[in-house]
Amino acid sequence: MGHCCSKNVLVSVDKDEAAPAPAAEKGRCQTAVSAGHTPSSAVNGAARTPAHYSSASPWQSPYPAGVAPSPSPARTPGRKFRWPLPPPSPAKPIISAFLKRQAVATPTKPISEEAGGSGEGSERALDKSFGYSRNFSAKYELGKEVGRGHFGHTCWAKGKKGDLKNQQVAVKIISKAKMTTAIAIEDVRREVKILKALSGNKNLIKFYEAFEDMHNVYVVMELCEGGELLDRILARGGRYTEDDAKKIVVQMLSVVSFCHLQGVVHRDLKPENFLFATKDEDSPMKVIDFGLSDFIRPDQRLNDIVGSAYYVAPEVLHRSYSSEADIWSIGVITYILLCGSRPFWARTESGIFRSVLRADPNFYDAPWPAVSAEAKDFVKKLLNRDHRKRMTAAQALTHPWVRGLNCAVPLDMLVYRLIKSYIRATPLKRAALRALSKSLTEEELFYVRAQFKLLEPKDGCVTLDNFRTALTKVATDAMRESRVADILNLMEPLSYKRMDFEEFCAASISPYQLEALERWEHIASEAFLYFEQEGNRVTSVEELAQEFNLGPTAHSLLKDWIRPSDGKLSFLGYTKFLHGVTVRNSNTRQRQ
Repeated sequence: MGHCCSKNVLVSVDKDEAAPAPAAEKGRCQTAVSAGHTPSSAVNGAARTPAHYSSASPWQSPYPAGVAPSPSPARTPGRKFRWPLPPPSPAKPIISAFLKRQAVATPTKPISEEAGGSGEGSERALDKSFGYSRNFSAKYELGKEVGRGHFGHTCWAKGKKGDLKNQQVAVKIISKAKMTTAIAIEDVRREVKILKALSGNKNLIKFYEAFEDMHNVYVVMELCEGGELLDRILARGGRYTEDDAKKIVVQMLSVVSFCHLQGVVHRDLKPENFLFATKDEDSPMKVIDFGLSDFIRPDQRLNDIVGSAYYVAPEVLHRSYSSEADIWSIGVITYILLCGSRPFWARTESGIFRSVLRADPNFYDAPWPAVSAEAKDFVKKLLNRDHRKRMTAAQALTHPWVRGLNCAVPLDMLVYRLIKSYIRATPLKRAALRALSKSLTEEELFYVRAQFKLLEPKDGCVTLDNFRTALTKVATDAMRESRVADILNLMEPLSYKRMDFEEFCAASISPYQLEALERWEHIASEAFLYFEQEGNRVTSVEELAQEFNLGPTAHSLLKDWIRPSDGKLSFLGYTKFLHGVTVRNSNTRQRQ
């Protein structure tokens, strides 16, 4: 396990596992940084390379020019795998996907125009007109360049007139000549659309306006002068104290929960993409770089591989993911904040991916024995490899480790998804969930009670109107126009009923997340006793198959769930019935 992600770490791809030339010949993957990120970069290299590093962010580094930050002293031994890793390497298809997104061609297999290649004919066919205003030079005076990335650079600027007159801003200048694929153009268009759509959160970089001319796109944003989170980690010797780490993590969770509620997944969260507004120690932190972000519906799965190698979630590498991937990235950052080391480390991208997919984070070496049990539990729940068992951002903000900061608990889209499923479930399934909710402690229901309170119940009950009001209150203008109606339409059956807190608990708990608790066996045993008393009844294999929309081939599996003695669900059947049979989700979208 290596030390904290320094800005100057060489990372090469093993030639026997890397993608074809020319990437393999170069032997490295470069990352664009901060405000100068390439708009269509795929999963970035393990770190910036010293030969090509130049910060493209609108702030000044605390280190003198030409001086690299020192490695963290909190170095721990290299990660040892507990079992051999069988071939073939998972990195081969993953790296191929990265290169395909970046439009990297090989000498023997040039990318065709139809595939979005970078040839001259392909470029002529691309529409690089964005419809943005073309009077940038009339409104802003460009200052010095503060950084350069592969697709563009970032400059200081000062407003000449209007609301931003004499105010300093950061301008991200993206070269149209570098937009050689339809994906690259769409990434820029979507980034600006997302920046426009997201507003009203103090931890979001403020977007002002976008311009274009024949050669560039200009994205005008708030200027953050406090530097990256990565710089502050390094300045502290590689790690934060628990109390200071909490303050950082809460800000990350707050802004990410806001993005997820608005239907945006960031997909590239890392310390370099969190900036401090000022150089003050207690400065608010802002998330930046939405170049890889995307809009997502509540039940949608994405499958294009993007992100940064050390922070990418395993389900991203498996090409089926949603907003939970951002939570994994926050888990990686939190791990680094607390111990100064990466949880998943290797000298090559291939090794990093294998570590993410198969290795377990080290919670045994120093300084972890001195870290509180609550902090370790918090990180483990963010880094659960099963995305269904991972905490959401809203749930993480109710975790005992950060609860003492009295942070506001945001509305959670997970509740809407779970309740939508509950109101469409069979009476047997609803009875099973009611029994499960009765076996939970007050501590385990803390998050559920907080969500119920956000709905502002009347006479102890909530209806569809409560869900509509709560969602509309926190939605941005863009979300009100595009998503609120669709989400509420899925919950239409609530129009005809009232839901008290007891039923709300049953509807809004996740059996998958409860299964990750240490006392799950006790919870399940107690819940089954309630179920036997109040809900268990005679059922059949055919009825269970219909419940999960399964065909006759699954009957042999479901047969084991039913007791031969009375035809009711057994304890095994009850626990399996709670979350059903896992089937491949077809609701997956891939950008072409």
